[in-house]
Amino acid sequence: MKIATAAYPLDVLETWAQYAEKTAAWVAEAAGHGADLLVFPEYGAMELATLDGMAVAGDLAAATRSVSDKLGEGDALYARLAAQFGVHIVGASGPAFVAQGLVNRARLITPDGQIGVQDKQIMTRYERDIWGMVGGCPLQVFDTAIGRIGILICYDSEFPLLGRALQSCDVIAVPSVTESLAGYWRVRTGSMARALENQCVTAMASVVGQADWTDALGTSFGAGGVFCPPDTGFPPTGVLAAGALSVPGWTYADIDLQAISHVRADGVVLNRTHWDEQLGRDAPALNMPLGLISS
Repeated sequence: MKIATAAYPLDVLETWAQYAEKTAAWVAEAAGHGADLLVFPEYGAMELATLDGMAVAGDLAAATRSVSDKLGEGDALYARLAAQFGVHIVGASGPAFVAQGLVNRARLITPDGQIGVQDKQIMTRYERDIWGMVGGCPLQVFDTAIGRIGILICYDSEFPLLGRALQSCDVIAVPSVTESLAGYWRVRTGSMARALENQCVTAMASVVGQADWTDALGTSFGAGGVFCPPDTGFPPTGVLAAGALSVPGWTYADIDLQAISHVRADGVVLNRTHWDEQLGRDAPALNMPLGLISS
């Protein structure tokens, strides 16, 4: 398959038609380059709040409700575009009110109209302390016509056990938004580590540019990136493609699912297979005095 990952700027929108035109243009561009899987970023849906005016967009509680109310209509738009262009889309995540509380929700939309839901698992300090968000539905593995796909939203990519739960996936999408270079590199490093451990491909998307009309985002730094195990059949850097930092647009990479199967079966190292050998060796290390071992 070919993957397209977005470096996506948020806009101030006046009409739904404007948003639909923007989304359609992004999808059409990626599809025109032959992409099969499109990954939009975390909180890319926050621009929907501007449709209700800047007073709403600038108030965190009001903006949260505004976006949550519009996610269904946004999914319908993604579904129409997925069917029109024959692509799979990881839609831009946004806040959603559900039974257990406020979650950060991404969706995977297929060309035949199926919609899979993935909520963020572990909240950042801002999300939990300021926004009042909670971890949502468990991690999902989506078995699609183009391969097995999972989603780790931003901070989730920094936790090895969450990645391990998606060990059967060929591709793990990582929608993200980061407001510093350090944040970008944390998520990128996590994405690369999960590709190494699972011997799979990870696809990171980012919000870029200014959205200072919302306290939730501000100025974001990031880039699209597609990462892999630095092993047999893949680049030695572990990087299949990396976009220029904070430059809007798509980053593309061609993925060979057979290469993933091959490196898992016969790589120079077999991290995914040997994972369980850590068990029993991962207890806290003993504090031992430094000394020479006598012969």
